[in-house]
Amino acid sequence: MELLPVSMFLGCREKKIRIEMTKVLHKNNGIVRPARMGDVKEIHSLLQNFAGKGLLLGRSVSSLYDQLRDFVVFDDNGVKGVCALHICWENLAEIRSLAVSDKHHGLGVGRQLVESCLDEATSLEINKVFTLTYQPGFFRKFDFKDVDKHELPHKIWSDCLQCPQFPDCDEEALLWTSNK
Repeated sequence: MELLPVSMFLGCREKKIRIEMTKVLHKNNGIVRPARMGDVKEIHSLLQNFAGKGLLLGRSVSSLYDQLRDFVVFDDNGVKGVCALHICWENLAEIRSLAVSDKHHGLGVGRQLVESCLDEATSLEINKVFTLTYQPGFFRKFDFKDVDKHELPHKIWSDCLQCPQFPDCDEEALLWTSNK
């Protein structure tokens, strides 16, 4: 993201927003990068923390190794955030396992992780990305739209069988469609 000088904007409100965004970007010094083998235990710990709170589906260490290429991490002297883009079918992927450490909430880490996954989907010519989430408002900021879970292919439900909430899932389904 290119930061433009505040003088480039007109009006007080726009200046305030740009200044706040600059502060957010400078509060963390980490980077979003592909996950590595050495990250698996930290990823597992972060995901288990949120799975224990019932906020996402936990992943086994074995499944993390199997699907390591799906994951990006936010690295700030260790894994402080994680997100996966899992390809489900032709032209369809899922954003899943989004988790950010409590100390990094509100710093734009989740935004950076999701943007990285959406950029990858676009580069792979995947035009539709869905998510199942308890935080629909967060994903709506990226132009995800509400969708009925039953409109998604049955293939995506294989992970749901492992969920303690199955078959009474109360997550919301949202779908992002590329405009390219």
